[in-house]
Amino acid sequence: MPANMAEFLTDTDFEKYRTLIYNASGIHFSTSNRSILESRLRERLKSSKLSSMDEYYSLINRDQNEMKGLLDSVTTNLTRFFRNTAHFQALEFHVIPDLIAEKRRRGENRIRVWSAGCSTGEEPYSIAMALKEMLPPDFVIEIIGSDISLKSLMVGNEGYYPENRITGVPDKFLTKYFDKRESGYQVRDEIKRLTKFDYHNLKNDSGLRGLDIVFCRNVLIYFDEPAQKATVNRFWDAMNAHSYLFIGHSESLFGMNTQFEFLKTDWACIYRKFLTFS
Repeated sequence: MPANMAEFLTDTDFEKYRTLIYNASGIHFSTSNRSILESRLRERLKSSKLSSMDEYYSLINRDQNEMKGLLDSVTTNLTRFFRNTAHFQALEFHVIPDLIAEKRRRGENRIRVWSAGCSTGEEPYSIAMALKEMLPPDFVIEIIGSDISLKSLMVGNEGYYPENRITGVPDKFLTKYFDKRESGYQVRDEIKRLTKFDYHNLKNDSGLRGLDIVFCRNVLIYFDEPAQKATVNRFWDAMNAHSYLFIGHSESLFGMNTQFEFLKTDWACIYRKFLTFS
């Protein structure tokens, strides 16, 4: 093991790397989670067969694939199917009925959803199953799942989950939308067809427009306030005039001075974009 591997990050290295990561992704490392960054850097240094932090810094500045690998390694990919039941109740009992009425009024029949920071795909597949159950048969469902972790996106695109990852899926959905495989379950094609996975860094504009629902849960907590506001403003630009935003239960737009309207439903607190035109 190189001598440098046995040492902690110097203060200079810490500032250099956390600034690089912040500028590339908006992810903010404070002094309290410095050890997490150090651990991830040690792993990348070892896998790259380099002997110093300076060498690795040079590598990631000239190799975008290695930069993506680093960003992948510092992200947290904790998720599960139908995470936060209250959000899915708000989706079922408030958001979807309201959007159906609005779409009918406008003579439209397409619902577009973005799961931003989708990790290994449990969230977009949960949304797909919920919408499949709730929407009228003539409605078209389009779901985009995006993440900064290429490894996670590969899992989502495959749609196979070990048995211990299926916790939270209602029994009726497990029977209806999954095929049992040895030691796990495979999402059926009728659900997979509704969901497209794509790499996206929330630091940048996704290019998506006309979205009816955006889920971005437990992602903003990794950003500082300026990065949070910039991300939320990009969501606003991507969303329809009548649309809804779900963020994590521990996250809030309070004090951020955004254009989203806070909405307290009987099930969960969410946000909406609601523009009226004369």
